Amino acid sequence: LAQRLGLGRSGSRTLLEQASRLRLPFAALPAPPDSICWHDGPPLQRLAELPRGALSGPVQEDKAAAHAVLRSLVQQHERSIDEFDLRWIDGHSGPASPEQSFRTFEEYAAAPACRSIRLISYKDFSRALALALPELSSGTTLQLRQANWRGERYFWSGEQATAQFACAVAYARRRGLLQHFPAQLSEYRLSRSGLAQLDSQYHILAMPAQAWSDARFMRLLLTGMPYARLHLLRDSGGPEFLLLPRSQSDADALGEGLRLAGAADVSAWLRSLLPD
Repeated sequence: LAQRLGLGRSGSRTLLEQASRLRLPFAALPAPPDSICWHDGPPLQRLAELPRGALSGPVQEDKAAAHAVLRSLVQQHERSIDEFDLRWIDGHSGPASPEQSFRTFEEYAAAPACRSIRLISYKDFSRALALALPELSSGTTLQLRQANWRGERYFWSGEQATAQFACAVAYARRRGLLQHFPAQLSEYRLSRSGLAQLDSQYHILAMPAQAWSDARFMRLLLTGMPYARLHLLRDSGGPEFLLLPRSQSDADALGEGLRLAGAADVSAWLRSLLPD
């Protein structure tokens, strides 16, 4: 109870000093790649509909408080567009290439993965586009995504025949073909106000996988202080996020100590992703 009320000040100072001396394989968080693949970037869009089960921790109330703040970070809006030029699209939602990433559809179309897709005539173009958009003959609505941490790039939401789709778009740009379709756009926006709220209430730190089996770190964490863990980047082999409320003295001390030890500040990383 004393820890929850922030009474153990000398203990908090000791905790900060011990945390600052931890030696864990901390690493900087990467910038989103300049890539045509939606899945190459950090999956921040999941925060817009973050389920409670995405957070782990010992106390339900602590997880609920952290969840409420995280849900305000990313806002999603749906928008219908009457006429959208196919040539504006420069991203897809298919699987990421294990060999390399591509900055444009033109780069992708020239790569070995697309070597068998030869678009020489308008008939070739129409055939490739029909594979990606099978409802093309009866009218189709493009399903698109855009995220402000990925710049102004539009991503096609389809996951089938992505190579044919990329080659068709590159061909349309090269030939100056006007191809208008109705579109449904899902816009994801990282919120400045949501980020300011997060930063004022929590330390949020990127912890390597080794931290959770490190005895010294776990002894500091498991002292009754409130915390929550978020597995947002773990699917791609990235670090896990640790949320520590600034309002509780020991949690605040641990957060400060971990930052001194080298843990990446997730709030600062998110702020760096905001457009100018």
